[in-house]
Amino acid sequence: MLDTDSWAVGDVRLSSRFLLGTAGYPSPQVLADAMAASGAQVVTVGLRRQLAAGGDNGFVDIIRHAMRQHGARLLPNTAGCTSAREAVQLAHMARELYGTPWVKLEVVGDEYTLQPDPLELVQAARQLARDGFTVFPYCTDDLVTCKRLLDAGCPLLMPWGAPIGSGQGLLNPFALRLLRERLPDVVLIVDAGIGAPSHAAQALEMGFDAVLLNSAVSQSPDPVRMAGAFRQAIEAGRAAYRAGVMARQDFAVATTPVTGNPLLIG
Repeated sequence: MLDTDSWAVGDVRLSSRFLLGTAGYPSPQVLADAMAASGAQVVTVGLRRQLAAGGDNGFVDIIRHAMRQHGARLLPNTAGCTSAREAVQLAHMARELYGTPWVKLEVVGDEYTLQPDPLELVQAARQLARDGFTVFPYCTDDLVTCKRLLDAGCPLLMPWGAPIGSGQGLLNPFALRLLRERLPDVVLIVDAGIGAPSHAAQALEMGFDAVLLNSAVSQSPDPVRMAGAFRQAIEAGRAAYRAGVMARQDFAVATTPVTGNPLLIG
């Protein structure tokens, strides 16, 4: 059956709207099982984390095996970089090692909140786009910064819902709705801060194309079951958006009008 609700990054079409991180799982087997339960077609991996561990130690082979089984694609990230120069260098290393032009671009500007540095981020995005990368920029929900990233050559945007790993959900729904309204034709993926399946459903109900998360699954006492829960929530949120969520009212509206109808009094 033809999938009529797929989305695309360039010429790559995807049906799953769940992008999954691979860090912090109790074991490689739990990670592989969580990937299967999630149905994710895009999984992220941090090159810097692997280098710090002395190489991938078979970790990437495990991910690639699981990806082959489920048709997923690898999205290397530049987590831990604090300058455009550092991020660009790491992205080139990742492309050489993993054989993909896709890169999740992260350039941190504050160590406490892990908030992206907008100036360094735009600079790195512009250079990587020139170098032939498909750049997935992790950014804040600031509309102006998002426009600058699009101008720099990014084909999509990944605004945060809340600080990375905080699990706080969508802290600024107004800003996220504004992005969706002002950038109606741009692929938007909520990245970071999601802690519960309800947060993911909310993002999809608002019209976002997908969500990316890691800690909410990997830090759960049962990552595999939680991955399945997120999958269902994301699918439900998307279905609700397509169906059309009712408008909110500031007052009560009777669901069974009685005006003009006869009343039966027993």
